[in-house]
Amino acid sequence: MARIAYHDADAEAFAATRHLTDDGLTAWRAAVARHLTPRSGMRLLDLGAGTGSWARAFTDWFPGVEVVAVEPSAAMRARCVFAPLVAGDAGHLPLAGGSVDGAWLSTVIHHVPDLAATARELRRVLRPGAPVLIRSAFAGRHEAITLFDYFPEAVRVLDTYPSIADVGAAFAAAGFATAAVEAVPQVTAPSLREVAAGLRREAHTPLQLITDAEYAAGIQRLREAARTVDGPVVDALDLLVLR
Repeated sequence: MARIAYHDADAEAFAATRHLTDDGLTAWRAAVARHLTPRSGMRLLDLGAGTGSWARAFTDWFPGVEVVAVEPSAAMRARCVFAPLVAGDAGHLPLAGGSVDGAWLSTVIHHVPDLAATARELRRVLRPGAPVLIRSAFAGRHEAITLFDYFPEAVRVLDTYPSIADVGAAFAAAGFATAAVEAVPQVTAPSLREVAAGLRREAHTPLQLITDAEYAAGIQRLREAARTVDGPVVDALDLLVLR
C-alpha cells in the first residue's frame, strides 16, 4: 500500500498543483539527458507516472524515445495527460523481461512497500546496463526543500522515507550499483505568495501525515512569510542513479 491512497481528492490536488513549468524543468532535462543518454528507439519506463507530466516532458524533450507509463492509481490514470498509460505497480510490471532501456521514478520510492521486490522487478525488465533514475526527497535531506521551512513538523514524516543508503542497499541485492547522487534545482513556483495561495494539503504526502494543528500552524507561517519574501521558490530534490 502507498502511504496515501491517491483517491480522487488526492489525485485532483496533485494534478492541479504539482506540475512544474518549463522553467522548473530546465535542470531536470539536463540531468536526465546526462545519465540516460537518450536516443531514438529507446524505451523508457516511467514507473508511478501519476498524471503523466514527466512522460509528456520526456517525449517532448527526446524525439524518438518511447515512454512506457505505468501507474497503479485509477484516480491518477483518469487525470493523465499522457497516453498510453497502463495499470501496474512496482512489484508487478506489465512488461517483458529485458524490454526497456531505462526507468524513471519521480516522488514514488517512498510509496513502494518492498524496495527489494521493486529492485528485482526492475532488474527483470531492464536491459543490461540500463539506468534507474530516482527523483525523490530522501530521509535526512530536507534542507533544500522550501516546504519544510514552514512545516518543520513534516520533517518527521520525511525521515520515515527510505534514505539514499536504504535504496542503494536494496538495489545492490538485485545487482545494481549506485552510479551518481546529485541535488537538482528546480523553480517550484514564481513566488512564495503563489505557493501560499495555491497550496493543497492533499497533494503532499508529508502534509497529509502531520496533525491538523501542525498543518494550520504551518499555513500561518507560510502566509506571514509570503507577505515579505520576494523572488522565485527554488528547491532541490535528489536524483539517485543506479545501474
